[in-house]
Amino acid sequence: MTTAHATRALLALLFVAGCSESPSRPPADAARDAIRAELTTGGDAPRSELGAADAPGPTSDAPTPTGDAPRSDGPKPKLDGPKPKVDGPKPTVDAPKPDAAKPKPDGPAPACLGAGLLTSLGKSHLLVGAAMEDAIAKQAPFDLRYLYLSGGLFDGTQPCSSCVTCTAKGSCKNPSSCVWWGCWQWDQLPPGEYVRGFVSKAQADKQIPMFTYYEILQASGVAEGKPEVQVAAVDVAFMQRYYADWRFLLQQIGQNVALLHIEPDFWGYAQHVNNDPTKLPAAVASANPSDCAALPNTIAGMGSCMIAMVRKYAPKAKVGLHASSWGTLTPALSNSNPAFDLAADAQKLASFLLACGAAQGDYIVLDASDRDAGYYQSLGQNVWWDASDVKLPHFKQALAWSKLLAEKLGLGVLWWQLPVGNMSLPNVTNQWKDNRVEYFFSHTAELAASHAVGIAFGAGAGGQTTPSTDNGLLVSKVKAYGALPGGGQALCP
Repeated sequence: MTTAHATRALLALLFVAGCSESPSRPPADAARDAIRAELTTGGDAPRSELGAADAPGPTSDAPTPTGDAPRSDGPKPKLDGPKPKVDGPKPTVDAPKPDAAKPKPDGPAPACLGAGLLTSLGKSHLLVGAAMEDAIAKQAPFDLRYLYLSGGLFDGTQPCSSCVTCTAKGSCKNPSSCVWWGCWQWDQLPPGEYVRGFVSKAQADKQIPMFTYYEILQASGVAEGKPEVQVAAVDVAFMQRYYADWRFLLQQIGQNVALLHIEPDFWGYAQHVNNDPTKLPAAVASANPSDCAALPNTIAGMGSCMIAMVRKYAPKAKVGLHASSWGTLTPALSNSNPAFDLAADAQKLASFLLACGAAQGDYIVLDASDRDAGYYQSLGQNVWWDASDVKLPHFKQALAWSKLLAEKLGLGVLWWQLPVGNMSLPNVTNQWKDNRVEYFFSHTAELAASHAVGIAFGAGAGGQTTPSTDNGLLVSKVKAYGALPGGGQALCP
């Protein structure tokens, strides 16, 4: 048995047993190092693929038959490694139509972006949230709770009607080998209970459920990066299944309030292919004529299509694309050059995302780093942001750039998957140092002034600090934050 196969076998066992809070989108060292060499930077590097064995397991609160061990709702760890290249002809799609996504014109920046979003959610303060276990979610007044949907799709052309008979690279009966999130549950329940149960659980804890939809890479089987854009997204047959899965997710949410986060990293890789997404082919109307017949077969059309589907099937949900700072090839979040033009870089990224339909959404999602800074330091890599805001890269620069991006997009910013480590930890597995928790909770006014609408903490890989391993700091910070007048930092003071 090869090392890779042994790793997959081990991870498959972890999938069956369930591993709490482990993330579902860790980066592969080889891919991460390659892109950092290209960009000469650290920071929010792109993440890597996950196979069936790496997918998150069923939620712990889903009903299970007598004798079945309950499973947690955390995604699972992955051992990193290089990814194969995928070459070959690309499937063709229809000729692009005139693009429907129109960028917003520049104008005076509003004083309080995101106010409308928070009002629609019944909130008026900067949101705080995390990816966490059930017990942690009940210990503090978190505003939101997120999880990943990733790993793969059903084998057929449409979502399965029964988990007993469903296959998804394996049987979904007692889903030890099922890669499709729709059957991460007791197989006697209708598909989708994983999501429906999570929504109900979050509502019971007075939290907003958030779903990070990260499926193109894992479901397509292509290599990470440009092949996701140039191979997977133009494959009509694959994209038919992809849109069907997205539709099924939205139907499970239905009339409930939820946050949706579309495809981390994908838009950054698309920008690496071409800064104009209207010139990037993708299967949109050709793959989903029932929902997006009027949209062009381009990456720009794809973003608009996915947002339009939210309005149609989950009208109370709020949705945002992901903004990867490295998409411009000059990532501002890890910049150490005092002469760097933050405004020009923000404009370049905003222009791309606007053409992808970002302004039709409700917010934009940013991430700071996929792993704790102490972990990277143990590998000889420095990805720290200076908490004194003196030496670049620092937090002040990150908030200045994110404010510029927000104003050019006309959208509030949700900081997501922020590292959970803190400066009191010993720098060992599951307890790495980082300074984001301390800094962000001591600078909530600055966050609000930069058009942030929320901060959500969570590990970006197995072995990183989680809300269950941080010695209680995140919970204590959220408790203190929730005790402030109005329940937290006013977004529009």
